[in-house]
Amino acid sequence: MLKSNKKVIAGIILKDNKILIAQRAKKDDLCGKWEFPGGKMESGETEQECLKRELLEEFGIEAVIGEYVCSSYFEYKETPMELLAYYVISFSNEFILYEHKQIKWVEKNELLLYDFPNPDKPIIAKLLEN
Repeated sequence: MLKSNKKVIAGIILKDNKILIAQRAKKDDLCGKWEFPGGKMESGETEQECLKRELLEEFGIEAVIGEYVCSSYFEYKETPMELLAYYVISFSNEFILYEHKQIKWVEKNELLLYDFPNPDKPIIAKLLEN
């Protein structure tokens, strides 16, 4: 029987032509890497609801989710996964770092200077195309 992909939703948060990236603090194999914030989709929620919830849990912000950017596929601990990115067109509240070491606002062309996990790299490529 084919297992369906687990979905992870990432936010491309824009402000003043810069993109927010966040450095992971969790003690796992991705600790210290940079990422587009987000998280795993729970049953019964849409991709947009997932991203809105994750951004509230991770940073205490109320986000307005915009259009879909792209997806990448990968395996994590032998589970097929799909990472879907969406633009975050606006947000309110100040960022509080509940799960990250730090955040940075970077120019699109600076994304290549940071150490991202492999699933994030197709998203970076797509952002650099536009």
